[in-house]
Amino acid sequence: MTEETMTDATPEAAAEPMAAPTAAAPAEAAARLDQAAIDRFASRFASIAAEVRKDILSPEGEEDFVAELLTALFARGHVLLESRPGLGKTTLVRSLGAALGLQFGRVQFTPDLMPADITGTTILRTDERGGLYPEFQPGPIFANVLLADEINRASPKTQAALLEAMAERQMTVAGTTYKPGQNYTDGSGDVANADTGSDAAGLFHVLATQNPIEQEGT
Repeated sequence: MTEETMTDATPEAAAEPMAAPTAAAPAEAAARLDQAAIDRFASRFASIAAEVRKDILSPEGEEDFVAELLTALFARGHVLLESRPGLGKTTLVRSLGAALGLQFGRVQFTPDLMPADITGTTILRTDERGGLYPEFQPGPIFANVLLADEINRASPKTQAALLEAMAERQMTVAGTTYKPGQNYTDGSGDVANADTGSDAAGLFHVLATQNPIEQEGT
């Protein structure tokens, strides 16, 4: 055997052509897993959209607004829906909450609505001994999906009650911080998620509706 042949037969030389496939194998496997996850997500996304569309008759050329709404929610965003009265904005939000299996809350915004009507308030209760103790009464914001219906009718101060919850997914009432995507059963801050399941705890989205600016309400 010649020196040239022996050089080519060294372990280093033999390992060189195998290096690339060995390094590429994990990447290829990861790509296959990623594609499988994408396919599962796309299937679930289409299923939810189809369920919502059962209750919504989309105008011709506007069939994608359900998908756009779902995209905003999966991106952990909030949505403002604007259209003329009677076109199904409220029905759309209700159907979406039902299709996702999330707890639904609704606030009908009016000029006299107060911030405490949204966030809740702390009241005094009497115990068995006649003493007083504070108890937090949660408002409708303690839901996974909150419909803020005709939000343009409320005062700026009342609208601002949503800002902390929307931006930070928490709110402060009487010096105590709460999470809007959870159900508070008493003043101690204990959380119960019997209605939504633990997977839904902490999910919070505001879907606000408003009519065109020249309309005061329905």
